[in-house]
Amino acid sequence: MSRHKNLRKVTGTPAIKGFKVWGLAEEQAEKEAVFLHIEEHEALRLCDYELLNHEEACRLMHVSRPTFTRIYSSARRKIATALAEGRNLVIEGGKVYFDSGWYLCPECDCYFNHTEPNPKPKSCPLCGEMNISAYTANIQSIDKKQSYTYSCHCRKCGYEHFHHRHEPCTIGSCPDCLEVLTQTNFTEN
Repeated sequence: MSRHKNLRKVTGTPAIKGFKVWGLAEEQAEKEAVFLHIEEHEALRLCDYELLNHEEACRLMHVSRPTFTRIYSSARRKIATALAEGRNLVIEGGKVYFDSGWYLCPECDCYFNHTEPNPKPKSCPLCGEMNISAYTANIQSIDKKQSYTYSCHCRKCGYEHFHHRHEPCTIGSCPDCLEVLTQTNFTEN
């Protein structure tokens, strides 16, 4: 069973979405891209651009020092792979929240983070409800198992993926053994 990851705090979206290889033969440029997660981009930005040490950077991202070190070394490995093998670099994904406002939709119980401080989002990204409100509770508590109402699990190996009411399961199959996940409801604690 995979370990639950907490959200990592990021100060804003990356300025770019990636880099494209230039100067290689067309067949070499079609290699699979290297994907750099947003938290890996943030770790590089804090250490190599802002020149913070690991202790300062891990406090800003709200992660432990060992976790920050793993994120940072993963980012450096991915960039080295992209440069050494002549592969495109794409910056996306990850388990992050942005240093901006959180909102709650009363219709579908969706918590979401708006990446820009202004203007306020007009509607819920999940159901389109216009009547959204600012959410002020501890952001890390949003990501805990107790706040979820649905669980998808693998009958073969026991892997579990949690999500909110009215939120579709986004992975569909088990990342460990590739079995189709089964959705079940469970009672909140």
